[in-house]
Amino acid sequence: MPELPEVEALREFLDVHLTGKEIARVLPVAVSVLKTYDPPLTALDGAAVTAVDRHGKFLDIGAGGLHLLIHLARAGWLQWRDVLPSGPPRSGKGPLALRVALSGGDGFDLTEAGTTKRLAVHLVHDPADVEGVARLGPDPLAGAFTREAFAALLAGERRQIKGALRDQRLIAGIGNAYSDEILHAARMSPYKPVQNLTDEEITALYEALRTTLGGAVARAHGMEAGKLKAEKKSGLRVHGRTGEPCPVCGDTIREVSFSDSSLQYCPTCQTGGKPLADRRLSRLLK
Repeated sequence: MPELPEVEALREFLDVHLTGKEIARVLPVAVSVLKTYDPPLTALDGAAVTAVDRHGKFLDIGAGGLHLLIHLARAGWLQWRDVLPSGPPRSGKGPLALRVALSGGDGFDLTEAGTTKRLAVHLVHDPADVEGVARLGPDPLAGAFTREAFAALLAGERRQIKGALRDQRLIAGIGNAYSDEILHAARMSPYKPVQNLTDEEITALYEALRTTLGGAVARAHGMEAGKLKAEKKSGLRVHGRTGEPCPVCGDTIREVSFSDSSLQYCPTCQTGGKPLADRRLSRLLK
């Protein structure tokens, strides 16, 4: 799933490739992709792109006084094309979900792999008209996101830290992969209750969050859209690396599986050497 660093890199890429150019047409291909109908997509025909912004994991393409909001969800991606196919896109069972064609013949496709269709596109007058944007917490790379602001967000939380970091209403932009990376950098169990964090642990977690996300953004800076997935994977130290040695201590990275996701962690670095219970496996063994 694209998270804050990848979406920020896409924002930078699109800002260079879109700003100042004229949109010829926006063509939805998959029935499920478009979540709004007023204003219609035809309102963007002939409009010049004025800016490309980001809200958490949402891309925001501003044009003609409107905002084209894109959320790539778990399996969505953006493919830039210097020359778009001349014919109209064909709907069907393929991954193509939506095409944005520019008057110069270039543009981009939104694609989504798999059968679960969650990629979402909204055309609105104000980004806050989209519920997912309106309820976002603060951006963790913003200047105002200080250690004190982070501690204030955690005050009163009584859930496990892994779930808190992934909650977009608490902090915008962090998903499954980077929450694993942040917790590994902070040497903290994903199951640790937020209310049990000491001041020193909050500081360590804050520093790990800023360093991990900031480093990922820096690595992706200036990279072409087509190379961002590989860059993300190469930069991850524990997420998606079950069975590999931890790059810090050499212990074997372990996994906990859930119904539709999994987390990875290092026992030595994060849980005092003790493996966490795999709850899905535990249920199967009962």
